[in-house]
Amino acid sequence: MAKSLLITPEGMEKLKAELDHLWRVERPDTTQKVAWAASLGDRSENADYHYNKKRLREIDKRILYLRKCIDELKVVHYSPHQEGKVMFGAWVEIENDKGMKNRFRIVGSEELIGAKDYISMDSPMAQALQKKEVGDEVVVKTPTRDFIWRITKVEYHK
Repeated sequence: MAKSLLITPEGMEKLKAELDHLWRVERPDTTQKVAWAASLGDRSENADYHYNKKRLREIDKRILYLRKCIDELKVVHYSPHQEGKVMFGAWVEIENDKGMKNRFRIVGSEELIGAKDYISMDSPMAQALQKKEVGDEVVVKTPTRDFIWRITKVEYHK
């Protein structure tokens, strides 16, 4: 399954902030460290030089990746037609018949890192919930078994 190319406005701002930090802070600092380490002479056994050159390559790779993402991702803004339905960007609360509750936000794959209460819109849970409303029961099919959940709340950040 291809990953989605959608992102919330908050997710896009985080990507832009990371890119800005890498470009304006991390990269110049690391470049300066490489230049300093290179000025010490023999680079063959210079751990500072090798470490910072490696770090500089990692930063450059991430910068290229972020620029590509920012260009390709489509920001999905809140729209009143979403109200009451589970769609991209929604905060959803669900409950099963055993009383277990979950609350999460449906987002694009680029927003998942470091966010424990976000799920990908490509996940089986999000796919099952799409366009459903409060009170609806959904069957979430996974490779091991099916789960039944009831939607108790849907809200959006406007």
